[in-house]
Amino acid sequence: MTFPDAVPALSPPPHPVSPGWYADPWDPTAWRWWDGQMWTAYTGGTKEAKPRLPMWLSWPVLLCAIPMVLISGIYLIEAPLAVVLGFVPLVIVLPALWWLDRVEPEPRHSLIHSLLWGAFVATFISSLANGLVAGTLGETAAVVFSAPIVEEATKAIGVLYAIRRRELDGAMDGIVYAGWVAVGFAVVEDFQYFVSADAEGALLPIFIVRGLVTPFAHPLFTFWFGLAVGRAAERGTSIWRAAAWGYPLSVATHMAWNGSLTLSDALGTLTFLVVAALSFLALFAGVAVMLVRARRNEQKAFTDLAPVLVHRYGMSAVELEVFGDWPHMLAMRRGLAKNERKHFDRVHAAFARLAVLHSQPGDADPADEARLVDLLQEARSAPL
Repeated sequence: MTFPDAVPALSPPPHPVSPGWYADPWDPTAWRWWDGQMWTAYTGGTKEAKPRLPMWLSWPVLLCAIPMVLISGIYLIEAPLAVVLGFVPLVIVLPALWWLDRVEPEPRHSLIHSLLWGAFVATFISSLANGLVAGTLGETAAVVFSAPIVEEATKAIGVLYAIRRRELDGAMDGIVYAGWVAVGFAVVEDFQYFVSADAEGALLPIFIVRGLVTPFAHPLFTFWFGLAVGRAAERGTSIWRAAAWGYPLSVATHMAWNGSLTLSDALGTLTFLVVAALSFLALFAGVAVMLVRARRNEQKAFTDLAPVLVHRYGMSAVELEVFGDWPHMLAMRRGLAKNERKHFDRVHAAFARLAVLHSQPGDADPADEARLVDLLQEARSAPL
């Protein structure tokens, strides 16, 4: 799909050929990273300190992946069905996260990095800490106290990594990144639970509870931290002050869940069903309603800003018709061929990032605006 009658508001700078640090086109005193396709948000580097890994990978992920992949490989040999079933939460949770992220889509490489952070970094550190506590203070202490504190901390760092990369700029972004980190953690944790259950002949009931009934448990725990830091990023307030209330809420929710499971083992299944299950079902329903409303508000803000942005950046009447009407935009996208849909998604993502920039309090940073305008023009002019 092409967008006619468009006049760039800002002329994009000449582009380098290979990835690397180059003089920032919008700030000659700084360096900016060119990833081979576009100017990124990363500034301040030098030619001698350029990134050595792809954007979907980081050194913590790479280092922690080595032991976790080996352990998962052993699980696969011992109980292949248990490992395959461990991936079921991805099938259930990721479509919901994709839907939440539809208005202002996050870069795919950043989402993959979040997933891998949860799967490798959070699980590796948490397994070491929980094992140490279990060996010294007992299994109950590890499950009820150590697991919520350590696991939520390691998952939270994965969300903060997106802030470090300057990708997270709103409450919904924080929730989405928290969800991707949490579901990555849940998958690898389920490997361990399902393999143990398979050895005890209890794979089916454990899979039903963890894989089908409660796949959103870990995303629900980490949701509070993602919401807190996402709101802070959106409002331009202190991330650490927000983390000071978001992290305790994540820990408390996780601790209450694990504690209820322990209590059900001690007092019987009926206690768990009446107290824990109903309580968490109500909490999950409340969060789901809040997310639907937040998604609707984000969608409305996007379409309300469309006329202003189309005029500001010299875009076409066709683009205003598309982006100013959400149902029309989705219907048009569904009717496109695969290569046209990719082109459309790039334009939409770039346009949405500019909408987020202008919806934040205060004046937009000129360098950020120029970079995003360049990204928009690149997406609009890219060949199909």
